[in-house]
Amino acid sequence: MTPPAPETAPRCHRCGAVWQGAAAQPGFKETCTGCGAYVHCCLNCRFRNPALHNQCAIPETDWVGDRKHLNFCEQFEFSRRPEAGAAPGPGGDARGRFDALFGGAAPEDPPGPKGFDDLFGGGG
Repeated sequence: MTPPAPETAPRCHRCGAVWQGAAAQPGFKETCTGCGAYVHCCLNCRFRNPALHNQCAIPETDWVGDRKHLNFCEQFEFSRRPEAGAAPGPGGDARGRFDALFGGAAPEDPPGPKGFDDLFGGGG
């Protein structure tokens, strides 16, 4: 069996280390060799969707209170996240555009007022 391409390798939700398990899916109590985080958890599952009820695409799954810790869900399938630093997908650099629009200054923006006092004078 050939290993998956690096851009689609199963990765730890916390540190991004590639999971190198012997089986197709991690065991319930398996941890990341890079940071020690639980690997069989909701944050690593391809069915996780915070927008859905129960934050899962499979409606009959049980509620999981702490999604970063181990769970015993038998529907778990490892998410295939792009490698850190990989080219952005079709949405481009959405976080950068968001920051530029809502408070994070883009590098090309000129310096300007930073707060209330800069805009309206220092009440003195």
